[in-house]
Amino acid sequence: MSESRESQPRASAPHDRPVQLLDPSGRRVPHAPYDDYVADVSGDQLASLYEDLVVVRRLDVEATALQRQGELGLWPPLLGQEAAQVGSARVLRPDDFVFSSYRENAVAYCRGVKLTEMLNVWRGTALSGWNPYEVGMATPAIVIGTQALHAMGYAVGAKLDGEDSVAVAYFGDGATTQGDVNEALVFAASFRAPVIFFCQNNQWAISEPVTLQAQRPIADRAPGFGIPSVRVDGNDVLAVMAVMRRAVEQAREGGGPTFVEAITYRMGPHTTSDDPSRYVDPLEREEWAGRDPLARVEAHLREAGILDDALAASIARRADEAAAEFRAGCTEQADPPPLAMFDHVYADPHRGIDEQRRQFGEYLASFEGEEH
Repeated sequence: MSESRESQPRASAPHDRPVQLLDPSGRRVPHAPYDDYVADVSGDQLASLYEDLVVVRRLDVEATALQRQGELGLWPPLLGQEAAQVGSARVLRPDDFVFSSYRENAVAYCRGVKLTEMLNVWRGTALSGWNPYEVGMATPAIVIGTQALHAMGYAVGAKLDGEDSVAVAYFGDGATTQGDVNEALVFAASFRAPVIFFCQNNQWAISEPVTLQAQRPIADRAPGFGIPSVRVDGNDVLAVMAVMRRAVEQAREGGGPTFVEAITYRMGPHTTSDDPSRYVDPLEREEWAGRDPLARVEAHLREAGILDDALAASIARRADEAAAEFRAGCTEQADPPPLAMFDHVYADPHRGIDEQRRQFGEYLASFEGEEH
């Protein structure tokens, strides 16, 4: 991979079939030139990726249960999207920086976010989940699409500083209609920013299908901004890794941004406040269940003799241990003092915040001595 950028093949035309290296049955599918980008991935490394997939799915199921049991106010499930997140996140270096939406819990796991910190905001015990500088990942963006601008700006800053780190913006198909995402594409192309726009097309923008707002593949939009794009089977962790490695390499070598459309499917609700049974055809869901990102890796590893029952049991135990830690970290959290909400609004003292703190303190004091 040391050849110059000019001699490298460009990203696949968006109308080509999505890049796939493992089909739903687990069979290895050749796909030049992406085979070269994962030629060094050993069986043990693929097994490690499989463990990531199993663990993050187990955590997601546990978090959904915690919400149903009243321990979390809300949870955005990632069920079905594990490969898109793990395959892309495991490519990044510690000095790269991620800007995500609210569903990239598997990316957070891969970046080293502590399990308890993944739950703080959803339990209501913190205004921000973790320290972004410790893990190279900003806290989740709830406003749809805004993180694309943040990633673009960070990437331009890294370029001006002479760094070869890259920024990644994760967002869903629905976010591509937002002005922020389109503005980020304009600026990224203009400045040849080392940023990767990673769109997880999970087929649904809350309760509306992607076909309502995209009459052509979403990846078709990026070339109009001057940004190469590629579509990848988002349920194929190996293909996602290959595509992401290529995009990262291009960004590091001064080749500018890449737009990745990972074709996947949201198997659960948009959030735990949603009821997908009201708008999803069960036959469609069943069809996508046959493309499960975990099942294909497991089938491939078993066929190759890498995954046996003992290793599978060991991975399952690791996932259960993580889920137990997840649950304990959630239920054992102490409620913060009410006035703590003002502590980290600004880095420096701010008279407006000080006045709000004073007024809210007086309001709380007015309840002292009252029976409830």
